[in-house]
Amino acid sequence: MHASVSMEGTVDTQEQGLAVKAPTKKLRRRSIKERREIVEETFVAGASVSRVARRHDVNANQVFYWRKLYREGRLGAKQLLAVEVTKDRSASVTEEASVPSSGSIEIKLAKGSLRVFGSIDVSALRVVLECLAR
Repeated sequence: MHASVSMEGTVDTQEQGLAVKAPTKKLRRRSIKERREIVEETFVAGASVSRVARRHDVNANQVFYWRKLYREGRLGAKQLLAVEVTKDRSASVTEEASVPSSGSIEIKLAKGSLRVFGSIDVSALRVVLECLAR
């Protein structure tokens, strides 16, 4: 049994020219130090992640991912701490205050949070914050 196939309207693609691919860009592997420096540029007031990324020939999404790693302390830098300060209207604390005042502290960490209620010594608080900032 033979079936006849009409060739009318077909195009031979083998005689067409070959598509020319643009040369592929070689990917550059950046050191942790380079990644950290690029991320730190994005933290400067008025900096744009997109502009910093373009200046370093990096995809902006990659820089956002590096910023996430940076915040987690995974780029060899100090971990950034988010601090929210609220004023307790019932008590005011002066710089020289060495007498503990009542109140509470809540420090949110990656794996949980630390809450301290009651008497808070301003000097001790300063030491705790300085240690966490290291």
